[in-house]
Amino acid sequence: MNVEMSPSQPQARSMETAQPISMWPALALGLAGFLSNFDVTAVVVALPAISRELELGIAGYAWLMDAYSLAFTGSLLVAGALSDRYGRRKAMLRGNLVFAAASLMCALAWDGLSLSLARAAQGVGAAFVITGGIALIATTYPQAVSRTRAFSWLGVMSGIAMALGPTLGGIVASWFGWRWIFLANIPACALVAWSVPRVVNDAREALPRPVDVSGMAILTGALFMLIESLLHGRSSPMAFWSGSGFAILLLGAFVLQQRRRAQPIFDPAVFLNRAMAGIALLLTSVSIGYWALLVYLPPFLATAFGLSDDAGGIVMLAATLPMLLLPPVGGRSVTALGWRRHFVLALSLMTTGSATFIAALISNDPPPSWLVVAAMFLSGTGAALAHPQLSGAVVALAPIEQAGMASAATVVVRQASFAIGIAALGALLSTADRADAYMLLFAGAAMVCGLGTLSAVTLLPSKPLPL
Repeated sequence: MNVEMSPSQPQARSMETAQPISMWPALALGLAGFLSNFDVTAVVVALPAISRELELGIAGYAWLMDAYSLAFTGSLLVAGALSDRYGRRKAMLRGNLVFAAASLMCALAWDGLSLSLARAAQGVGAAFVITGGIALIATTYPQAVSRTRAFSWLGVMSGIAMALGPTLGGIVASWFGWRWIFLANIPACALVAWSVPRVVNDAREALPRPVDVSGMAILTGALFMLIESLLHGRSSPMAFWSGSGFAILLLGAFVLQQRRRAQPIFDPAVFLNRAMAGIALLLTSVSIGYWALLVYLPPFLATAFGLSDDAGGIVMLAATLPMLLLPPVGGRSVTALGWRRHFVLALSLMTTGSATFIAALISNDPPPSWLVVAAMFLSGTGAALAHPQLSGAVVALAPIEQAGMASAATVVVRQASFAIGIAALGALLSTADRADAYMLLFAGAAMVCGLGTLSAVTLLPSKPLPL
């Protein structure tokens, strides 16, 4: 869609070029987003130590991540509406307070249930922090040039958090104990609470969206039942089928509930478009084949090679560092190859990475360390090429009238797929005490990435973007 620039727009752009808008608000808001992303990735490496101390099984291990992700996903449906209604800065700062209090609860947890509940509270707080922060960037930087710079800063800070989180988390867990990962959040949250009111003005919508509490409850209930069914399906097939059936009914009820709303938060009809259906499958593939797989790499490295938390965190740089370094390469690749060939390349690398894990397990016991590192690098490289470009693909491939809904819907799909993926891969793991037991888990990740590759081939347009 071509939009003509109004006479005032060139003048505004030239003024902005002459007098650049300060990036301090973006840095303050980015710190809050950095903290949320860092907490998730840092905890991944500490999970084996947490699991040992609290005597958790595979299901309890998975729930430490899924409690956060499930609460985050469900809260997204109301966080945006409440931010618009009561003020975006206020909502973000309240979310930051909840995140800080929940971090203290995590550090003081005495068993798996108390820690999972505290992690869920963290997810609720993070949803308000992320939603409010992104909305505040849009209102603080109304001009396109400064807004692009601000979002670039957010992207860089998120990339650093995702890339270095496992390494720093492993060091903290090994040297000071896993509880200090959560305690370290508190002074950072205090800095956010001090800085944001000083550099960012509040904003709210004149006509806010309605709050969809029922939609949040139905979707959260459906995901909870599905995750529980997957995690306990191995020991009780009846519980798996009954729980999965109930989850499907709840998902159907959620779809109907959203279709009947005048202003739905999540309209699944947006994925009836061929290209958008492909994007949804790609989101699912990356969330399961990389992000959920990342959760199980620390115990695999510990079991296969006897690595400590800090050593495992350093080795995991092979999988996470590409997420910091390669996104600009992905942007140029999309321009040169087009959406279809770019995502085929990215998902093929992820598929090859998971297959290489299997080859390493088959070739020797213990598996060759160089081959495992190569597998991690291939998976990380594919994910780094795919993950950042999916948001751009949504904007470019969704029908103009559905662009806003498509962006919101893909965030929900991404988070829900991550939660389901953790449970699904956990269901494929019979025990965490033998390296060869992870073979089925890697096979599941390879299958999901292979399906993602197939969806890119069959559903995405092949025409390259204009240079």
